[in-house]
Amino acid sequence: MASRRIVAVGGSDAGISAALRARELDPDSEVTVVVADAYPNFSICGIPYYVSGEVGHWNDRAHRTLADLKATGMQVRTDTLATGIDVTGKRLSVRDADGGTEQLPYDALIVGTGAVSARPPIEGLTGPDALGPTDGVQLLHSMGDTFQIMRTLAARRPKSAIVIGAGYIGLEMAEALTTRGLTVTQIEALPEVLPTVDAELGALVHAELDHHGVEVLTGTQVTAITRDPSGNLLQVRATGLAGKTFTRGADLVLVVVGVRPETALAATAGAKLGVMGAIEVDEYMRTSLPGVYAAGDCAVTHHRLLGKTWLPLGTTAHKQGRIAGENALGGHRWFSGSLGTQVVKVFDLVAARTGLRDLPLCASPRRIPATMQCSGEPRVKGRAHLIVNCRFV
Repeated sequence: MASRRIVAVGGSDAGISAALRARELDPDSEVTVVVADAYPNFSICGIPYYVSGEVGHWNDRAHRTLADLKATGMQVRTDTLATGIDVTGKRLSVRDADGGTEQLPYDALIVGTGAVSARPPIEGLTGPDALGPTDGVQLLHSMGDTFQIMRTLAARRPKSAIVIGAGYIGLEMAEALTTRGLTVTQIEALPEVLPTVDAELGALVHAELDHHGVEVLTGTQVTAITRDPSGNLLQVRATGLAGKTFTRGADLVLVVVGVRPETALAATAGAKLGVMGAIEVDEYMRTSLPGVYAAGDCAVTHHRLLGKTWLPLGTTAHKQGRIAGENALGGHRWFSGSLGTQVVKVFDLVAARTGLRDLPLCASPRRIPATMQCSGEPRVKGRAHLIVNCRFV
């Protein structure tokens, strides 16, 4: 392979994996990673464990230090925002923390801009008077969000919290805040917690939360978050089962209802978007723009059973990034696809899933043969309880 100039945008799994793969295959290549913040290669999935205190220092959440990355020979441009792509001229426009602008030439560009927190249409979360971290209302996805939560916990010393959303991060944050001594209420709009798994498995996770003192309200839609004018208490208004409306008060409200792909950079340059608004890529991680690849949470996922979908997972981002990095050098490796394998620990319970649930299985346009489901529930005193929900074809 001839040495090339490779520029990767994004400092999480996809961008870093792409850069590492390119340097591994061609040590003479010029590889630059553009990172919007100061925290390349940090584990987003590890945020709850830092909040809980199980991870003592935020630096311990880095897969590799900045020095480790630079030691591979790549250039890492931290606190640098990618602002535009000149597809014809093959240049990436960037702006640094001081406002200085520059254009980086490339032979191949890899977009790994990831995902951002979804902001649901809840009164009090949108508009010019939207509540935010200074009010005790937090979203969570980045290191910046993490530091803000830690500042809020230190300054406000909350005794109670409401977690809106009961997906993976929501469940882990319910545990983290409980571990810190807060009284936690978890609200989920769907009928059961952990809605990406079958309801029977979700019910076991629900029971584990109950066992550890978390109040769990499922089938409940939050409609408004307001600040009590008499003090710092926040009021969450919701509609529960049978259409009953109620209000819960808390010192802290955490909104973790999922993420959406961050595609503005590529879309503005003309890249075609696909499922869920993610960047359309083929199995070689090529976008519709010549010389531009995309990988990770910003890009569509090729699922082995469902075809094209969108499944934001760190493991998938890592694999896609390596393929994009290799192909950016002129390789021809293809992504064999994901099975959506996911694992989460909730207190003393570990839940895992892979393959398809009933719903996507029935909705799949592909002809899929009979499946097998397996579940196990070994419980050993003093150890985590592992339950598995899987379907294999």
